[in-house]
Amino acid sequence: MANSPQAKKRARQNERRLAVNKARRSRIRTYLRKVEEAIASGDKDVAAGALRAAQPELMRGVTKGILHKNTVARKMSRLANRVKAIG
Repeated sequence: MANSPQAKKRARQNERRLAVNKARRSRIRTYLRKVEEAIASGDKDVAAGALRAAQPELMRGVTKGILHKNTVARKMSRLANRVKAIG
């Protein structure tokens, strides 16, 4: 348990950051799920649109420090290849 005032403050800040980061991560996963569902449906236009909508969300996750840059690059590349392979 935190004893010093500084440690208590850090604990409070960590709780707030956890809530914010959790919401951001959830939002990103929602966009990824929409792309996955569009790919599964086999509609290339819908899948491409979903991917275009997901890309800025993924990059925002990088700038906010939720995801690593290379992880996002890999995910976007693999999704783009799968969308391209439809049709």
